[in-house]
Amino acid sequence: MLHVVSDARFAAHLTGKHPEAPERWEVADAALRPLQGIEWHSAVPADPQAILAVHPQAHLEALDRFCAEGGGQLDRDTVLSPGSAEIMRLAAGAAVRAVELAAGGEPAFALVRPPGHHALPDRAMGFCLLNNAAIAARFAQRQGFGRVAIVDWDLHHGNGTEAIFWEDPSVLYVSTHQEGAFPGTGAANDVGAGPGLGTTLNVPLPVATGDEGFATAFREIVGPAMLRFAPDLVIVSAGFDAHWKDPLGHLGLSAGGFAALARLVQDWAHATAAGRIVLLLEGGYDLAAVGASVAAVGAALLGDHEVPPDPVGKPAEPEREEAVARRLARVREIQSAYWPEC
Repeated sequence: MLHVVSDARFAAHLTGKHPEAPERWEVADAALRPLQGIEWHSAVPADPQAILAVHPQAHLEALDRFCAEGGGQLDRDTVLSPGSAEIMRLAAGAAVRAVELAAGGEPAFALVRPPGHHALPDRAMGFCLLNNAAIAARFAQRQGFGRVAIVDWDLHHGNGTEAIFWEDPSVLYVSTHQEGAFPGTGAANDVGAGPGLGTTLNVPLPVATGDEGFATAFREIVGPAMLRFAPDLVIVSAGFDAHWKDPLGHLGLSAGGFAALARLVQDWAHATAAGRIVLLLEGGYDLAAVGASVAAVGAALLGDHEVPPDPVGKPAEPEREEAVARRLARVREIQSAYWPEC
């Protein structure tokens, strides 16, 4: 069984001519509808206390005022509409609901928008208003899941999630992302600080990393750290802009590549967290690629190893095995003090 939290109201966050458009939710929702074994759930707005565990009241009030005044361009990347204040709370609530559903050991996938992993405690940025993954993690901890791992396979580094848990040893934040891409953070030697030293694990990857390069990074770096950390719950910031056809990046994954990553992370969740895994939709801006990738990941979470054919096709550019190997060797060198198994 796969639990999916989805709600047509997510389309009411209106952004105009913008990559983070309502159609992203529409294609993700439609991609999962044909699959058997899904239980569908609507979203409800997050309880204020769940949001305030991550974001101060002043941040919420500032966004509320901006929306009440008609919305518009908050910064060069981020757009709000009058309904966005309600929808951001709905997205956070969907993330919380996914945690509740996954608590019994069945996977849950929340098809939320706006995305969240760039949102800092007191600043919206990079299309993100509230940090859905962080809100979900803090909610899970209040339910008794003391150790949470967040795996972020979005093309872009989740600077907001990293900042929120930078000094927190109870949350392992792992990010694979295109080196040098927005927002320019996520260097391999950024490893957390204070009590959280070593519980931030950044794996910057080169252009055209491809399916096998990603799988190698997950098997050799991400997996050993996850298994040693032994989380009680796994959250995936599931962006699909690492797909080779995405207009905002060039990492070269296919829909089948995403399915392979989902299987690996689900295996680790079974090994350490009694199968408790939550996926939250983050980026992904080519509609066909988003639909194909979401369908492939859904099939993988349902135990289907026959991934549907990717209608988008495969990348023409070759995978850069040597470049990937150099990046992974650098990550191992840095992380060996914290995760000797890597």
